[in-house]
Amino acid sequence: MCIYVYIYIYIYIYMIDMKPPISRAKMMSVTKSAIKAIKLYKHVVQIVEKFIKKCKPELKVPGLYVVDSIVRQSRHQFGVEKDVFGPRFLKNFTDTFQNLFRCPEDDKNKIVRVLNLWQKNGVFDMDIIQPLMDMANGVIVPPSALEGSEMNVALFG
Repeated sequence: MCIYVYIYIYIYIYMIDMKPPISRAKMMSVTKSAIKAIKLYKHVVQIVEKFIKKCKPELKVPGLYVVDSIVRQSRHQFGVEKDVFGPRFLKNFTDTFQNLFRCPEDDKNKIVRVLNLWQKNGVFDMDIIQPLMDMANGVIVPPSALEGSEMNVALFG
């Protein structure tokens, strides 16, 4: 079995086994494993999305922190043009954030904080962030607002 399969299995087990609070060391370990498994990036993203969908409400925000950590590390290590994780996470951002907002009411400001940091640091374009901010404020966002293929290409071009 190749090393990528082992890394994939490790990420899956590690994500399923998370219990709050999530330590910085655990977050970095998942991120490092995800970056090593770049050839399986679609599977890595799927694991994180599935975790966010199925986890307990108190683990939703740590799931977002994993997304943030993976995307920022990938952009730092490979450059914006070669980052594969950001565009892949974008494909299901509406569903992912709908699942994220099923967190405890006290945690919703943490989601907004991450969105503000993404905006400030240029991680994602405002065209992506604004509908998510609207979602945080209770506005219903149509899936096409975030997942149009033309917009995704323009964001990372």
